[in-house]
Amino acid sequence: MVALGKRLLVEGVGTAWVVFIGCGSIVLNAGAVQQGYGVLEVSVAFGLALVTATYAFGAISGAHFNPAVTIGFTVAQRLPVRDLMPYIAAQLLGAIAAAALLAYVASGRPGFELTASEFAANGFGDHSPADYQLHSALVVELALSFAFVMACLMVAGRRRLRPIAPLVAGASLMVVYMVSISVTNGSINPARSTGQALFVGDWALDQLWLFWAAPLLGGVAAGALFSFLQGKSGRHTVSLAHGRGEVA
Repeated sequence: MVALGKRLLVEGVGTAWVVFIGCGSIVLNAGAVQQGYGVLEVSVAFGLALVTATYAFGAISGAHFNPAVTIGFTVAQRLPVRDLMPYIAAQLLGAIAAAALLAYVASGRPGFELTASEFAANGFGDHSPADYQLHSALVVELALSFAFVMACLMVAGRRRLRPIAPLVAGASLMVVYMVSISVTNGSINPARSTGQALFVGDWALDQLWLFWAAPLLGGVAAGALFSFLQGKSGRHTVSLAHGRGEVA
């Protein structure tokens, strides 16, 4: 098993990479939106960022980069409970560092302001990109987080799929962002939401609870369902070397 300190380091770095590239595709390309740069490009940026980070660091930490994924793997008994909070703390620090770097770079553009549209913060109601209300945001974030974490668990739990697991995870993230960006600006990741909200402040912090509650509930549900399905088969074993389990 890789030492915890090394795993936490790459979780922080990997989360920072995903947040900086994904949110940066919104924040740093604000002027390109009028020229057709939109949901597809942002979704692809998030997906490719996850793919590259997972290929780079997956063998070290399991490449969660998301508290919802970490809690899903913990519930599914693919990560020891003692590592849950350290993983989440590392992911938060990575996301906050990425948001700080992004704010610094973006401040070089004349007229830049830390608003939802300018800084990719997540929100609902008046702060939803398309004015979607609380119930819509809650359902979208919960359902898509469940689907994303379930996809990650299913491919990580099969040894034969390991070479393409990062591609599946990245494609899954890209798809859920295509759906969620118009509703909430796309979260599915409490760490990603927290980093941006800390810099926007005000309403973004007031609404942050939803972007913790819904993804974490989705992750717990995915972990529980995965554990139930694998328990029925009786063929699963737990491997902690990469922070992931394997199915024979």
